[in-house]
Amino acid sequence: MDMSVETTIYTVGHSNHSIERFLSILQAAEVTAIADVRSQPFSRYNPQFNRGALREVLRAHGIAYAFVGKELGARPGDPGCYERGQVQYGRLAATVLFKAGLDRVMAASHKYRIALMCAEKEPLVCHRTLLVGQALKVRGVNLVHILANGDIEPDDDAMRRLLDMTGVPSLDLFRTPDELLQEAMARQMQGLTYSDDKQIGDINGDVE
Repeated sequence: MDMSVETTIYTVGHSNHSIERFLSILQAAEVTAIADVRSQPFSRYNPQFNRGALREVLRAHGIAYAFVGKELGARPGDPGCYERGQVQYGRLAATVLFKAGLDRVMAASHKYRIALMCAEKEPLVCHRTLLVGQALKVRGVNLVHILANGDIEPDDDAMRRLLDMTGVPSLDLFRTPDELLQEAMARQMQGLTYSDDKQIGDINGDVE
């Protein structure tokens, strides 16, 4: 493979889709593999997305499945990733296990058209975008998001939405655009990180 060719990786949330609708969204985007980044690969309200059932349906439709929630999930088992009971994304991203998970995704992306899958409908309220996706972008990946209606949103467009969502200006005399974006992501992540006394769920109450 020509390593000079930019790698594109997608993100998608299973939300409360029927399995038929979810498959149609993946097929429209020509996704050939799912990397499941949920820490707990099941859904209380949508059992069609439980790990075993989902894996079998995907494979029956020619889509590979891999669980990488141990490495890339938002609820790490390493106590060093927590401060006062709350996950610190920066610490999580610095762990050997997280970096190994990124390596797995990058290696597979040379063979498959991968979508990182989690529960949340909106990519900007999920660690698949704010943590895993941004770490992949640092590695040169072109990150894009499959929205609930099947539309494709480039991550640059999503980041512009994030600025609006968090109230951070897109221009500032004393800060660079990257500094503004980092502030927006920090604000967003502060309200989304998992803590031991609060479960952050999707629109149906599921957790990552």
